[in-house]
Amino acid sequence: MAIFLTGSTGYIGSYLAADLLEKHGESLNLLVRAEDPEEAERRLWHSLQLHFDFPTFREHLAARIRIFCGDLTSPRFGLEDDAYGLLVASTDSVLHCAASLNRKSEKSCLNVNLRGTLEVAQLARRAHDAHGLRRFSEVSTVAVAGQRSNELVTEDSAIDWERSDYDPYARTKKFCEHMIRELLPDVQRTIFRPSIVLGDSRRPETTQFDMVRAFVFLGGLPVLPFRPNDCVDIVPVDYVANAIVTLHQHPSPKHEIYHLSSGIKSESFRELTAALAHARGKINPLFWPELEGPFRGIAGWLSGRRDGLGRAASLLKVFLPYLVWNTVFDNSRVVAELGRTPAPFSSYCFPLFRFARENRFRYPYREWPEVRHTSSAAAESREPEPSRHVSAGERTQ
Repeated sequence: MAIFLTGSTGYIGSYLAADLLEKHGESLNLLVRAEDPEEAERRLWHSLQLHFDFPTFREHLAARIRIFCGDLTSPRFGLEDDAYGLLVASTDSVLHCAASLNRKSEKSCLNVNLRGTLEVAQLARRAHDAHGLRRFSEVSTVAVAGQRSNELVTEDSAIDWERSDYDPYARTKKFCEHMIRELLPDVQRTIFRPSIVLGDSRRPETTQFDMVRAFVFLGGLPVLPFRPNDCVDIVPVDYVANAIVTLHQHPSPKHEIYHLSSGIKSESFRELTAALAHARGKINPLFWPELEGPFRGIAGWLSGRRDGLGRAASLLKVFLPYLVWNTVFDNSRVVAELGRTPAPFSSYCFPLFRFARENRFRYPYREWPEVRHTSSAAAESREPEPSRHVSAGERTQ
């Protein structure tokens, strides 16, 4: 029996896979978009090398990972009947992390977030009916709270169907939560809502640069269009992953929904910029909230450029609503369960930004070793790895 994990080739998903492999004994069923097992293994190595060296990765691959080459949005993931039957029969719990983060594309969010979650829920339904499902965990987002302003939001008051959403990502993830409750009413469920996930509090390396690029751009401006005392709810990925894995593996979490956030300890723009300026030996920026409107216009104009500045402006155009809403998400539930709070962003932001700039916002990936990896005897003794050509892929977090 195994944990069925989606999104393992994405940023948060790679942390979940690594945490499960390092600290827990279960095997993993991983859905990976690939034409064959060899391509799937290479994609997985690309994702997990932030966490493992190649020999350790190979050991986990041989002993505890079963790869299903499929497409999140295809009926039964595009798997052959035998492969899908094996997935159903061997899945003990589901940890659904895969999602489209394309906040500008209604089509991408509808296909991946809604159609994909429907396929995962149907797999969970069949597994539960066949032999019982231990737990279904859904990685959602605090953005399901919709448009907010100057608020502290608790888990049970977050979703208000009369409230507008900022983008297709928030809208579809809100409905994903609803769909899971409707389709799996008799399954133990856990919903995780991360806030802005940015960096690892233990090390500067990252493979996710979108928000980093946006914050580096802002950090270089002498004047910022924000209110200095507004708070930004940022949480490190290592805290998010540890919380998800710990509570997914817990036999009886106290709640169904958890905000994975900094909560009332979220730092203000003044605190964040002061910490970054001190680390860089620079003076603190000025704050001029009245420039928000012109700033939006300039960001929209620059977003058409095909260079680093245009990329940063495009990201700011998308994320700006979440930077000026001055809304934080109560995290007392997860703090009580884990017994610790997340590290403040100011404590690790400078090494993260330095790593990103020095590597030109790209992770220095290591290629697959020249000698082709062949599965060990232990791996070959298991059931054959299912594989299938697919034409459309999943977008992962």
